[in-house]
Amino acid sequence: MPKQIARSERKIRVLVAKPGLDGHDRGALVLARAFRDAGMEVIYSGLLPSPEQVAQMAVDEDVDVVALSLLNGAHMTAFPKVKRLLEKRGGGDIVVVGGGIIPEEDKPKLMKLGITGLFGPGSSFAEVVQHVRERVSKERWKR
Repeated sequence: MPKQIARSERKIRVLVAKPGLDGHDRGALVLARAFRDAGMEVIYSGLLPSPEQVAQMAVDEDVDVVALSLLNGAHMTAFPKVKRLLEKRGGGDIVVVGGGIIPEEDKPKLMKLGITGLFGPGSSFAEVVQHVRERVSKERWKR
């Protein structure tokens, strides 16, 4: 029988994804490296995955967090769709954070759906990593 890994020993698993038609991945790749450097396991979705692919990958890979990033203005469509699909596919407890170019007036709507962070250009990696750690600790690993 395999030994259970204590939560304190387990690394946070993060899926970094840019759903839809946004091929600008430099920021997502740098963010993936920041998560890795912070001791997290990182899975990168690759370029141009559909929201369906992102949700399925998150469930299949048993991630704790989906970190979504968009620069093309489709965040009000793609982010909620990923969240709905996660819930539909049994990943409703997976933490969803977002970033990219997100107007201030859209942030409360996304937060109401449970998509938090909503980091923009100039956000510090330390702030993003801390936000992810806090959400995972409070929401994903509380059980």
